[in-house]
Amino acid sequence: MPNVVVVGTQWGDEGKGKIVDVLSRKADAVVRFQGGNNAGHTLVVNGETVILHLLPSGVLRQDCVCVVGNGVVVDPKVLIQEMEQLAAGGKALRDGQLVLSRLADVIMPYHRSLDILRERRLGNEKIGTTGRGIGPTYEDKVGRRGIRLGDLVQPDVLRTKLESVLPDKNRMIVEWHGGEALVLEDILEEYLGYGERLAKYLGDAAGLLHRVKRSGGSILFEGAQGTFLDVDHGTYPYVTSSNTVAGSACAGSGVGPTDIDEVVGIVKAYTTRVGSGPFPSEVDGDMEDRLRAAGHEYGATTGRPRRVGWFDAPLVRQAARVNGLTRVALTKLDVLSGLPTIPICVGYEGYDEDFPDKLENAVPIYEEMPGWTEDITKVADFSELPQAALDYVARLQDLMGVPVDVVSVGPARTETLVRGDLFTA
Repeated sequence: MPNVVVVGTQWGDEGKGKIVDVLSRKADAVVRFQGGNNAGHTLVVNGETVILHLLPSGVLRQDCVCVVGNGVVVDPKVLIQEMEQLAAGGKALRDGQLVLSRLADVIMPYHRSLDILRERRLGNEKIGTTGRGIGPTYEDKVGRRGIRLGDLVQPDVLRTKLESVLPDKNRMIVEWHGGEALVLEDILEEYLGYGERLAKYLGDAAGLLHRVKRSGGSILFEGAQGTFLDVDHGTYPYVTSSNTVAGSACAGSGVGPTDIDEVVGIVKAYTTRVGSGPFPSEVDGDMEDRLRAAGHEYGATTGRPRRVGWFDAPLVRQAARVNGLTRVALTKLDVLSGLPTIPICVGYEGYDEDFPDKLENAVPIYEEMPGWTEDITKVADFSELPQAALDYVARLQDLMGVPVDVVSVGPARTETLVRGDLFTA
């Protein structure tokens, strides 16, 4: 298999985890390259649901090396809990299966405190963060104040960094936001303990990936969130704090752009988003309830109900451009079963090629397609889909300008229809 980047093309929650799991059967290494535990990737294998927040979605493949790249921000407590939960379910990591980049930044207690306190202070103007401390951690990373995973196994280094940064953090927490001050010795003891637990997994993640490449192996790059949560290309300021687009795979893992062969965009057959921000094709009322219930549209990380809407073609076309998509995997087609007609947003009033700089001003233009009544979750081949479903997929492919190689008709690993050589070879 070639080296493949998998990214979300909407506002996240498109089903990246499932597609990465499907592709990982042919990959030698799977690497998470950005984001943190504000992302939740849900896998359903043999009837069992596994939700991952930091570990790459290839972790259920015992012969696949999983890498947490330098572009990820890591909450070590969450990571250890995730590993323990896998072990408790009989899926313990084998020796050498996980490598954590020593260069990945660490989410500290003051990051979480500031994240929550800032959102509380913003009130109705809040961004809608998960409160996991992701944004403040990235702020410290680019401000050159960050603590890295490698620091957790160096007590003197960790103490020096905490002594430098914690007074300012406590001042912000207490004087600006009315929170409670944090105690250096408590943080030091807790995080050195995490360092002891994680020490055997720390390594040169980029070096490992280059060894895989030199040996002729294949690498699967797993993105978190979606294109329109990208800090540069998304619906700013209602975005995450990292670059979620395919180009970030290189910076967040330590490989060069010439090492990327394919970029697979994960596209939900309708649209969802969590938190605040513009959403041109959003629906409300009974249809909102119907789509949310049928699609189980609740955040894997927070449990928050997702906002739902119709498929937005201009949105995904823009994602195809900024990511350089070569193929598309279409997910949750089954959720649309039973609708008499299905609207598609095919454009925005007053816009042709250019994408709006303020999406909140976009007025969608809709066309409607016939729906289907059949249950498609047991369909085993593309050709067995109802004609109306085939027509819907074909229309989306035409609007996106990228071939649809996969259609997911249910959450399970087996409920996946493939027709592209990348997935079938």
